[in-house]
Order: sequence, then C-alpha cells, then structure tokens
Amino acid sequence: MNLATLALFLPACFALNMAPGPNNLLSVRNASTYGFRTSCLAGIGRLAAFALMIALAAAGLAVVLQASELLFYGIKILGAGYLLYLAYQLWTADPQVQSAERSRVSGLLALSRQEFLVAIGNPKAILIFTAFLPQFVEPGAPVGSQFLVLGLLFLLLEWIAISAYALMGLHMRRWFSEPAGKRLFNRCCAALLSAAASVLLLARRA
Repeated sequence: MNLATLALFLPACFALNMAPGPNNLLSVRNASTYGFRTSCLAGIGRLAAFALMIALAAAGLAVVLQASELLFYGIKILGAGYLLYLAYQLWTADPQVQSAERSRVSGLLALSRQEFLVAIGNPKAILIFTAFLPQFVEPGAPVGSQFLVLGLLFLLLEWIAISAYALMGLHMRRWFSEPAGKRLFNRCCAALLSAAASVLLLARRA
C-alpha cells in the first residue's frame, strides 16, 4: 500500500468515523453522565463490533448478508428495536437515580455492551465496510494484509472519534448539571435515538 492510497484513505475514513450516528450519540451521552474516561472505555464495545464486521468483510461473508434479504431485515429490525429500547430508557430515566448509579463497577461493562449492540445491530455497517475498504485495496498485493492495515487504521480513527464526541459530552455536562437539565438532555438523546431507529428501519440493501 503506497502513500498516495493512504493520503486518500485517511481523510475519507475519518469523515466516516466522525459522521453523527447512534454510537457517537452514546459517546456524548455517556461522557455527560459518567465522565470522559468511562465513555472512551465503553467505546471498546463499538471497536469490537467494527473489528468483527471488518473481519466479515475481509472474509467475504458480508456477501451473504447482502444476498439474504431475510437476514438483512432481521438484523435491521433487531437493531432498530434496541435503539428504541435505549430511547425509552433515556426518556423515562430519573436524573437523581442516574447520579447515584454513576459509581457502579458494572456500569462500564453495561455501557460497553450497549456500544457493541448498537454497532452490531446495523447491517448497513457491514455493507459499508464491504463497499468502502476494498476501494483502497491494490489488486496486485496481498489482500489480507491490506485489509488488516486498513482495518487497524479505521479502528484507530474510530477511537479518535469516540474521544472527540466524549469530549463534547464532557463539556455538555456543565450545561446540564441540574436534574431538570439532565432530564432535558436525556430526552433530546432519546428523540435522536428514535430518529436513528426510524432511519435504520427505512434502510435498504445497496
């Protein structure tokens, strides 16, 4: 892989990483509620899901998803349902209870699981990896090693995006420090997650 290919890949990839979506919204919300460090560590769940998707794309198994209409729509409905479940939790959350639960040890594992489930519940993400990464693979060179390099770079840039959105959430915590402000923030996040679920339900296979 030459430098010209990387010069094209890195900005295009980072734009994809920074695009607003349900996972980045989770980073904002988690940072505003639990802090910057917890939000970044919770993002490991998202990275694990994306690493799995990249492996599927590299193995060519994503073709099965694209060919199977039933599998695609099944994953899509489950993913949208989970987003709506998170939206309901946020909408009905008690800010006072949230403050008391911030120090729970099990919270980080639960947040990482949320990140993983939101990411893995979007079948379009696998198809994005299938369509996006191969554009930067040189046919004459070993495909596996190129996918590995591109995949690692994608995950590194995704980690930077997680940190950037978590930093945004950290600053927003100062604006929504009171219970009424927390409730407003939670309900705004719930509305955005519901909108993301609606977009996911309307998504079609390429």
